[in-house]
Amino acid sequence: MCGRYAVTIDPALLAGEIDAVDETSTASETSSLQLPRIPNYNVAPTDPVLTVVARHREPGDVPSRRIRAMRWGLVPTWAKAREDGRPEAKGAPLINARVESLATAATFRTSARSKRCLVPLDGWYEWRKGADEFAARKTIKTPFYMSAGDGKQLFAAGLWSVWKPAKDAAPLLSCTIVTTDAVGPLQEIHNRMPLMLGAQLWDRWLDPDQDLDLDQNLLQAADEAAGIGIRQVSSLVNSVANNGPELLVPADRTATEQVGEQITLL
Repeated sequence: MCGRYAVTIDPALLAGEIDAVDETSTASETSSLQLPRIPNYNVAPTDPVLTVVARHREPGDVPSRRIRAMRWGLVPTWAKAREDGRPEAKGAPLINARVESLATAATFRTSARSKRCLVPLDGWYEWRKGADEFAARKTIKTPFYMSAGDGKQLFAAGLWSVWKPAKDAAPLLSCTIVTTDAVGPLQEIHNRMPLMLGAQLWDRWLDPDQDLDLDQNLLQAADEAAGIGIRQVSSLVNSVANNGPELLVPADRTATEQVGEQITLL
């Protein structure tokens, strides 16, 4: 899964790099959501986050890329509204969607047809479970940070939706990150990982006029996972109250060597 991540790129800079329009600070479909915190070294569920979508300006034109703010944790269109106008929460936020069931799961299949997005991130955190040698029957969770070995921006596949508490109310845009089976050394940390998409696949994934085709090579994780670096980091990341570059600092080398080198490349 992917439950926390880091993103530090300014949306205006991102827009220039990927030929997109930055809509995070203009009146649009996202008008009911506050702007994302940038940089954010500890993005958590329900935070406003940056996403990339492709939408039409006018009927029949070529969809263009837009950068929009969305709530992390997809809110289905049929979700009920609370008295305060927020979506009614039943269970944990839908921050992840398994790639294997995108086209069949009732919660995600509508978004999978025409509302697919990219979620830019510098890297993501995962916790490896292990036994505490000093306490019987106690499990410890060790945090690791995964990022591109060359420092480049990563783009995870995502889905999004538009939800309104009432017919005339401002809409809330929300998203979820698509996950797939972990590959290579990443499997030693967790059995799932975000589905990363390279630039050559962005337009096919984002195209709102094309249904998701599971026979295409869009959903293969191995190629885009190549070059992902793994390093153990401080337990400071365990608390969402902590949010600074110190969260990315490698832990002591001895502990990190449990999964190989301090920076392990696939």
